[in-house]
Amino acid sequence: MTTVKIIPCLDVKEGRVVKGVKFEGLRDARDIVEAAKAYESDGADEIVILDIAATVENRGTRMEWVKKLAEAVSIPFAVGGGIRSTDDMQALFDLGAAKASINTAAVKNPQLIADAASKFGGSRLVVAIDGKKNPPGSGAPRLEVVVSGGYEATGLDVVEWAKKVEQLGAGEILLTSKDADGTKDGYDIEMTRAVAEAVSIPVTASGGAGTLEHLYEGVAEGKASAVLAASIFHFGEISVSEAKCYLASKGIAVNL
Repeated sequence: MTTVKIIPCLDVKEGRVVKGVKFEGLRDARDIVEAAKAYESDGADEIVILDIAATVENRGTRMEWVKKLAEAVSIPFAVGGGIRSTDDMQALFDLGAAKASINTAAVKNPQLIADAASKFGGSRLVVAIDGKKNPPGSGAPRLEVVVSGGYEATGLDVVEWAKKVEQLGAGEILLTSKDADGTKDGYDIEMTRAVAEAVSIPVTASGGAGTLEHLYEGVAEGKASAVLAASIFHFGEISVSEAKCYLASKGIAVNL
């Protein structure tokens, strides 16, 4: 049985952890280093830090945040936002990041996935996929990839893109439902399961976790290898250790 990871996500803007709903309406949560240290103490398996304004502001990742994080925690963390080249990834790894996460840059230049996998190995490369649902008759894929912070539709089918990402050498997929993000109504199980069943690399469910049951559903029904959450952890509604104990009680293998 695969051991499921619990991953807090730190969406960072102007040096602070923030959280919104459907990628909008951001509110301040806490200091980035303070949050990371607290999650490590609480048993988080990994942390994902996303510089959410980097792509929209057309700039690179704020390296000073990465450096502070690396000095503060010892658990692995992935960094995303503003990464456009293997040189950008190398700079992150040199500062202590375990993984680089690319999204918009991967869609715009799929060769970057292959180049990064060849240079660093797939285990250090996460491809983040943001997806939304379209109504029947829209002419767009039912499950469509969106980029640039969710503002730009691509016409790409989420499942087909996930398959290509794996083929190009990505080690894992971070799948976020824009429609579910921040709603606390649960993960998009349809989208998560469709991707998880289409690829053999690990898929992390993201977007919409609001209860312990949602975390379980992401694994049991969505077939995710890891569950990522932000709001429920940031605002003290559920702790990482509580989430692990709950999943263990339901028969899910976790690192306690």
